[in-house]
Parts: sequence; structure tokens; C-alpha cells
Amino acid sequence: HNRSFLRLLEEYKKYGSLTIGFDFDGTVYDYHNKDTTYEMVIKLLRELQQLGCKLICWTAAEDLLKVENYLIDNKIPFNGINSGGIQLPWESKKPFYSALLDDRAGLKQVYEELKLLVQIINKENESIIIS
Repeated sequence: HNRSFLRLLEEYKKYGSLTIGFDFDGTVYDYHNKDTTYEMVIKLLRELQQLGCKLICWTAAEDLLKVENYLIDNKIPFNGINSGGIQLPWESKKPFYSALLDDRAGLKQVYEELKLLVQIINKENESIIIS
């Protein structure tokens, strides 16, 4: 496993949660009307929610109400839009996230690492229940 995955796993085990940022256009919404579906990413977000992860939609969209309504209508879990990360003891404009699902920022790698994380945590949780 690579370092970024190991860090995610370590942080999840330490805190029991991660803050996952996800982009809107081109990641969960077909902005360019190419008949693209994002069911794999949406399913992953639902799985991360089940593990107690905080999900923040980060978007440059002007109409945030449209974004919110789309997320709700499509049952895409979220804890905030362009806000709601963690509180830092200082002011920062940088959005906080443990990982970012974004079509312009290594979506495939981050998706694969988070999917593996979900599989490992679920397997560990199953073995605890069976024990």
C-alpha cells in the first residue's frame, strides 16, 4: 500500500472517522451533460457515511441551493457544502479534508484508496462481531 492509503487507515483507526471532501461537477453531477453516471462514487460516499465519516461537498457552483437540492434528491450524503470541515484554532481559508474526491485531482487513486479502506474497516468490524 502507498503512504497516502496508510495515512488514511491510521487516521481512521485513531479518530474513528475521516473528513472526506468531494467535488460536485464531474464527480457526482454530470455538469457537461455527457450522460455520465457517478454511481460508484455515490455508493462509496454512502459507505463512508456508514463508517461515520464526515462528507463535505466542495464546489465552485454559484447556486448552492441547486447543489443542495441535487444532493438531497439523489440521496447523496453530505454534512456541509463549502463549509463544515473541522474547527481549527486559527483562521484558514484552506478547506480541510483527509481525502478529496475530485475529477481534477486524482479521483481514481483516491476512490481506490477509500474503497480499500471501507473494505478493510468492514472486514475488521465483521471479525469483531463474530468473535
